[in-house]
Amino acid sequence: MYSTGIAYLLWLLSGFGALGLHRFYLGRFGTGLLYLLTGGLFGIGGIFDLFYIPTMVRDENLRLQYRGAIYEDHDTMRTPWENIFSGGFAEAFGTRPRESIEKVILKTAKENEGIVSPGEVALRSDISLDEAKSYLEKLVKEGYADIRVKKTGMIVYVFPEFLSERRRNELEDF
Repeated sequence: MYSTGIAYLLWLLSGFGALGLHRFYLGRFGTGLLYLLTGGLFGIGGIFDLFYIPTMVRDENLRLQYRGAIYEDHDTMRTPWENIFSGGFAEAFGTRPRESIEKVILKTAKENEGIVSPGEVALRSDISLDEAKSYLEKLVKEGYADIRVKKTGMIVYVFPEFLSERRRNELEDF
């Protein structure tokens, strides 16, 4: 989510909006470039933005929330800048396809010889533990995985098709 404070700080650092850094931050790259080339529309746009920044921040945050609700994709809730710092330029601007959560879960299961925890999924897919758990439980309900509880009390999800012989023997101890 975007911050009004950061937008105002960038407005100030860019010469009262003349360089348009605050517009780049808010994902408005076209007008940011226009401000950069024209000195904030010769200063008039910079002064206008002094009052308009809270509205721009609110609109961009709403846009992110709407995209997240419509597409049910948690990565749409991230700003372009969060995508750049977490996954690189290509991912941030949509030139590299994102892996689905199910694909991340299955890759993790295969790498771990059939056993997955919500923590591993959350770490690899950049989602919360609760979201990871709900995705795993969905796969259990659909019959793709089983739930097991270790002696330590830790809940793990077992994908039988990826189980190695060693893991099958370990499961007898659960």
